[in-house]
Amino acid sequence: MRKTHVMIGAALLSTSLALSGCNTNKNNNAATPAPAQNTNENKPSTTPGKVTGTSFKNFGTYGFDLKNTRHVPYKEVTAANVKDLGVIWSADLKELDKDVKNGNQCYPVFVDGIVYITTAGNQVFAFDGATGSQIWHWKPSAEQAATFSKSGIIANRGVAVGEGKVFMLTVDNQIVSLDQKTGKLIKMVPISESIKGVTLENGYYETTAPVYYKGNIYIGSSGGDNGIRGFVNAYKASDLSPAWASPFYTVPPKGQDWLANSKFQGGGAVWNPPAIDEETGIMYFAVGNPAPDFYGESRPGDNPHTDSVVAVDAATGKLIWAKQEISHDLWDYDAAASPMILNATVKGKQQKIVVQGGKSGQWYAWDAKTGAVVWDGVPFAKIDHPKPTPEGVTVYPGVLGGENYAPETYDPATNYVLIPGVEQGAVIKSAKSQTEASTPDMPGAAAFGTTTSAPAKDVPYGTITAMDVNTGKKAYQIKTKDPMRGGFTSTTTGLAFYGELDGKINALDIKSGKVIWTFQTTGSSIQAAPAIFAVDDKQYMAFTSGGPKPKVFVFGLGGDKTQGKAGTAEDTNAHQKK
Repeated sequence: MRKTHVMIGAALLSTSLALSGCNTNKNNNAATPAPAQNTNENKPSTTPGKVTGTSFKNFGTYGFDLKNTRHVPYKEVTAANVKDLGVIWSADLKELDKDVKNGNQCYPVFVDGIVYITTAGNQVFAFDGATGSQIWHWKPSAEQAATFSKSGIIANRGVAVGEGKVFMLTVDNQIVSLDQKTGKLIKMVPISESIKGVTLENGYYETTAPVYYKGNIYIGSSGGDNGIRGFVNAYKASDLSPAWASPFYTVPPKGQDWLANSKFQGGGAVWNPPAIDEETGIMYFAVGNPAPDFYGESRPGDNPHTDSVVAVDAATGKLIWAKQEISHDLWDYDAAASPMILNATVKGKQQKIVVQGGKSGQWYAWDAKTGAVVWDGVPFAKIDHPKPTPEGVTVYPGVLGGENYAPETYDPATNYVLIPGVEQGAVIKSAKSQTEASTPDMPGAAAFGTTTSAPAKDVPYGTITAMDVNTGKKAYQIKTKDPMRGGFTSTTTGLAFYGELDGKINALDIKSGKVIWTFQTTGSSIQAAPAIFAVDDKQYMAFTSGGPKPKVFVFGLGGDKTQGKAGTAEDTNAHQKK
């Protein structure tokens, strides 16, 4: 049977990630940030040097804090002066290195004066946060990079920084440790040395950002739609040796429990970084869909712990609790985005909770200690998902819909969680057998089961939903032109910043739900939220853009206000066959 697989890779990794590595740009000296297309934009310094500034307010990990709130306490930019933001510096990553691939999804990290940026294809750039001067640049060997295409996905979401090192996960399932000051390679360790079978050939790959906490690096596994066996594991930052006695597997071994009659390994990828409670040492992570995606006959029952949020002891990996959002998933409804840990007002009282929005278009909250349900599946998107048939059914959200990988943010002043939503349906067809569910023509051990496509005349768009944590009800919802792929970062002055697929960035007044500032960059396809930081008390904001124009833009008050031409929104999946 000829299969037309519109997506694998969690639908989650959506959006022009980068099968297209073609590049016709002229290569400049890799130490010199290149001019952006808009000649009026401020350029970075051309002379690498010492880090600017003496005092720094960091954005030191993927979610700003280990709770993943993406809420910064910096006060310089307000609703009154946000109109004065402009580009302080920008860098065209393809001009810096001709081998940079399309499809950037990097969430910047800023530590002690330096912004760390990764690219599709696993390059790492370190820039002076205030000037854009390139501090260092690391890239994998040509031989290693040549293997990445086996995954079908070459995006990367960022680094972890700790103990004087920068850590990254590569597409081909290796953990990289770089010297924080020089960028020189300290160590590169294949995950397969500690977890048997974690290879590209077996459907595994890595796109997520690791997290550093108390001497350990925490990682999850990508490739759930390929029928891999999902896991989370901890490694010692000192030497990259395993820190747990064994990984925490999200699904049972092949041929056991609910996989007793399955030829597949079950899925359950952990697409995005965990949240860690430093007070209790509990780590929370979200788990993706079971495999095959649309064929459930060979995986009876609820399929725990897929489509779930799981709490474990960060020191040991021992299970504390797990809560499933969608049981026996037949629609590719990953719990894809990272959870957040909140100290919030709930039903009139203070409570520590864990929240997460799923691709199912529903938002959840649980007690952080016990996992007791606080808010159970509050809808924020159109929901209509009949059981798939071989003839095909139309479902909402589709495989790219709901809350995909884009992160939420939390504003304590309003007690609102902002949810980035995608209103986009899909026509999905189920397989008639395990053989038909198998997809050997796709990268890795694919098990998609079988096809998905966009509904006719269905125009996708995005939403921003403000969820009142106290009541578990929507405070408001606004519509955005394009699907919300990047997510939010908010400030203590009541603003939330986010990007769009056409290259625009915006500031939202969180209380009113009104967009009060918009800037059109010369990039396109912004698919990650910004890092907001300060150097000598001046506030900066770093965005990356993807698509065919992977760039870095750093904004600040007094920067260049010259806006570019609108880009073209790109919203195809990296696994889509062209």
